[in-house]
Amino acid sequence: MKMKKIFFGMVLLAGVFMLNSCEKRVGGCTDQFAVNYNADANENDGSCISIGSPYEGGILAYILQSGDPGYDANLKHGLIADTANLFPVIIWGCSGVPVGGTSTAVGSGQANTTAILAGCTESGAAYVCDTLVSGGYDDWYLPSRDELEKLYLSKDLIGGFASDRYWSSSESNEHDAWSHDFGNDSIKENHKYHPYYVRAVRSF
Repeated sequence: MKMKKIFFGMVLLAGVFMLNSCEKRVGGCTDQFAVNYNADANENDGSCISIGSPYEGGILAYILQSGDPGYDANLKHGLIADTANLFPVIIWGCSGVPVGGTSTAVGSGQANTTAILAGCTESGAAYVCDTLVSGGYDDWYLPSRDELEKLYLSKDLIGGFASDRYWSSSESNEHDAWSHDFGNDSIKENHKYHPYYVRAVRSF
């Protein structure tokens, strides 16, 4: 009787092993935070595109999260940073001129840039981003204050940032606009005539 139990136990284990070994292997990206996550994959093939990866003309910088404007649980969207800073440093432009219509929120950088170009004739930070052609794309813009913060949080993965202040496209008033220091994480309003670094972004 004891031998029969052992025999049936071995048969059962062999059956489980065979079922597992016959499971279909599906290669793909198994990182649920990556842009190209494949829910059907059970074997990571090294294809994951995550923060810091080359992507659509630049470097993947941020993937929208629940609560962000434009977030879609079924389709990933986010920000792509250009591969390098634009110019050594440049002014925001139009000090004393109220551009108006800008926002600090994630998702507002493109609209901010358009508003700046419409209300400011000076070739400042927004202008050099808007006219940029890089990586085969020409839809770059100056990031908003909160978009710039997302770049700061992943600055080591994105790479190429100076430990200094960067302009955002978020205006504070006719004299000031928001900037972010990538050396000490200081976010503050600064006079538009100050020359700071600029890193263009685009949306996907």
